[in-house]
Amino acid sequence: MHEDNKGKKISGEGMALIKKFEGCKLSAYLCSADVWTIGYGTTYQILEGDKCTQEDADAFLARDLRKFEKAVIKNIDVPLEQNQFDALVSFTYNLGPRNLKESTLRKRINENNFADVPYQIRRWNRAAGEVLDGLVRRRSAEVLLWQGHDWTVV
Repeated sequence: MHEDNKGKKISGEGMALIKKFEGCKLSAYLCSADVWTIGYGTTYQILEGDKCTQEDADAFLARDLRKFEKAVIKNIDVPLEQNQFDALVSFTYNLGPRNLKESTLRKRINENNFADVPYQIRRWNRAAGEVLDGLVRRRSAEVLLWQGHDWTVV
C-alpha cells in the first residue's frame, strides 16, 4: 500500500464506467462466468430467483465498491492518479481481488512500468476461456481511463 492511495475512493467517472459495462438487472441472472448476479454485477449471496429494487442495486454497488477500493489500495505500492485508481477499481470489480493480487498487471504497476499497463489490462478479455466482445470493450475503456482519455468512445 502506498500512503498516497490510502483512503482513495472511486470517482463518478470510474463508477460510470462500471455501471455502463455491468448494466443493471433487478432480477438474478447467470453471468458469463456462470455466477448468480444481480444489480450492477453483485454476486455476494445471490441466488437464482432473487430480485432487488433500484435502491437495493445502488446500495449493493456502494457496498461492493468499498471492498474493491480496499483491494486496490492494499495491492498497489506506488502512488496512483485518480483516473488510474478508477481504472483499477473497475478491473478489480469485474475480476476480483485475487486476480488483481496475482496478476502481472499488479507487478508491472508496482515496478512503475506504466508503459506495459495497457497491454496487461487488455489481456483479461476472456470468460470460461472465450474472448468476449463485452470484455474487449470494457478493457479498452479501462485502458483509456487509465491513460486519462475519454473512455466513453468505446
